[in-house]
Amino acid sequence: MPLLQVIRGLAAGFGNGATPGARLTTMADQVVTNFYQAMILDGRGFQITAGTISEPVVGDVVITDTKAEMAIDAASGTTIMPIAVNISYNLAAATLYEAAGKSVATVSSAGTAFTPLPLKSDSADAVSSARVAAAGGVTVTAELATTTLRHFSWSQPIAAGAWPTWYDWQPQYAPVLVGARSFYVQIAAAATGPSYYANVDYIEVPTLAVNPS
Repeated sequence: MPLLQVIRGLAAGFGNGATPGARLTTMADQVVTNFYQAMILDGRGFQITAGTISEPVVGDVVITDTKAEMAIDAASGTTIMPIAVNISYNLAAATLYEAAGKSVATVSSAGTAFTPLPLKSDSADAVSSARVAAAGGVTVTAELATTTLRHFSWSQPIAAGAWPTWYDWQPQYAPVLVGARSFYVQIAAAATGPSYYANVDYIEVPTLAVNPS
């Protein structure tokens, strides 16, 4: 048996039971990477986006229960871990901006389907699914204090120009959302829906990887 033997699954392109060499520098120092980067190198990182150059998306007028702008759905057998959210406001003419990220134990039920993009450009397609829509066009299950996890919330009551018109969420400890589960993002403002670009990055693994049988 070689020193530093590594047994890999299929995710990184090696057959089950294969023993590729450990990653070393040219000085034979073992390379250690953080968990998020390791998952992306293994082909388990994905992204969903809202808006493109010169075509931002318009959010809802105040956050409304059962309505979201973005959702990632994991069916039973799949687990997702959201690791970053960015919201960049393009035309900030409204007031009382607000955003929130939450998760529930029921997948979204309506909204435009979005195919998750791999963060490792040559990795396989995601098992999870997603939806992205303007103005609260993604339908999620009702929020309850007893069943809905709140992962972040943000609000800004003053006019744009007096604050940086973006919001970033990068959790130190990513929530582990075992399917069936939906992680969703709500983006809104008072009186007029905000114009914005956004993206959500997340990790996807088989549930057996976090709950071994």
